[in-house]
Amino acid sequence: MQVEVGTITNGKVSGIAPFGAFVELEGGKSGLVHISEIALEYVDDVSKHLKVGQEVKVKVIAINPNGKISLSIKKTLSEEPKTKKQQPQKSYNKAPEEFDFSAKKRKENMSMSFEDKLLKFKQDSDEKIQDLKRNTEGKRSGGYRRAY
Repeated sequence: MQVEVGTITNGKVSGIAPFGAFVELEGGKSGLVHISEIALEYVDDVSKHLKVGQEVKVKVIAINPNGKISLSIKKTLSEEPKTKKQQPQKSYNKAPEEFDFSAKKRKENMSMSFEDKLLKFKQDSDEKIQDLKRNTEGKRSGGYRRAY
């Protein structure tokens, strides 16, 4: 089997080191899976994730001029289709709850001119700034009072 960069193949873990794992490929060649390329999460101990003799799917990510082969297990995991379990639980693209996207509100906004919208925005901003100033005004004393 010809080993080329980008090829995904199967291999068998032949050795484990503190910095990664050696994997014997199907063509008789072997390569190194660096500790940073073993799993999607942080890996502090290679032996917690891999065992000698374990079959793994690897991707060839580099071949240096000396013939050393760099492999990645992590890149084969990220290329597989994600299941619902692997997808993030939280969605950060939600609109804030204070916005009202009802048809009435949209119609109201459509009838306003740009200048009116800008004036309304400025008034709302000024109100919010005044609220912030009122809330922080008493908290800036520094903690000490002068004795007269």
